[in-house]
Amino acid sequence: MTSGTAPITHRTVETNGIRMHVAEAGSGPLVVMCHGFPESWYSWRHQLAALAEAGYHAVAPDMRGYGQTDAPAEIEAYTLMHLVGDIVGLVDALGEKTAVVAGHDWGAPVAWHSALLRPDVFRAVIALSVPFRPRTPVRPSTVMPQTDDAIFYQLYFQTPGVAEAELQRNVRSTMRRMAYFGSGDAPTRENIGMVPRTGGFLDHTIDPEKLPAWITDADIDFYAGEFSRTGFRGGLNWYRNIDRNWELLAPYAGAQVSVPALYVVGDRDLVYKFRGMDQLIPNLKKLVPELRRTLVLPGCGHWTQQERAAEVNAAMVEFLKAL
Repeated sequence: MTSGTAPITHRTVETNGIRMHVAEAGSGPLVVMCHGFPESWYSWRHQLAALAEAGYHAVAPDMRGYGQTDAPAEIEAYTLMHLVGDIVGLVDALGEKTAVVAGHDWGAPVAWHSALLRPDVFRAVIALSVPFRPRTPVRPSTVMPQTDDAIFYQLYFQTPGVAEAELQRNVRSTMRRMAYFGSGDAPTRENIGMVPRTGGFLDHTIDPEKLPAWITDADIDFYAGEFSRTGFRGGLNWYRNIDRNWELLAPYAGAQVSVPALYVVGDRDLVYKFRGMDQLIPNLKKLVPELRRTLVLPGCGHWTQQERAAEVNAAMVEFLKAL
């Protein structure tokens, strides 16, 4: 599979006690790109080619629990400590001492915490959609919104088997709905992130008659094929460790990300609209002193690097060249 001049190749490496599938392109300084939920190495297909052509060794793994990477059975095997450990081990398995780490959605906290915990390994960080969020004083699940009628989606994801059954009922429809619902193309939503107590996560979503221009039927086929094979359990287990992550990261309360950083978000991203983001994002430099740029993409939804590939590629290359 090629895009532009740089072929995308695949291999499996051993890292942190698991076998991890990676897609890679190009040669030069290492850039590791971590995807989110419910995604794949494939979410970075546009960046693999662009970074390779710009003179970098671009690597996009299937993260723990996804695609062709191992998916341990135990819920507690999906903490941020495990996920950061996977990426530290990946850099070593690729024969490198340092890398730039990038992440989108759930991959963004992995990237931020990789930079926070191991600045000796990760010389810079690029985050899409999700900003660095400091450890809160209280357990995260205790402050997630709930009403008589609905609960926050991350609470809905907590009970093993419930969200799996819903999302796996019709995987292709799930992927179409998620792609459209999260994108800048969907109509404005109220009560974002809330799941009706009598229903499911997909209740407020639409299976569009026509896909947005940034994603094709072939792209949906790829994602649907992966999740039809693996199910959604691995990815959902990341959410089931939110409180455990809070416990494990207690020693790092108040710590700042010290390496150079780039943050990119769409102004129609659901994350951008979450409670508190209007305070957090403008003040991100207080938590990330070396933040070089915050880029807000007008009209862009949640699937940042797929919806706005050219702009994201340009921002990433500009940031990397300036390091």
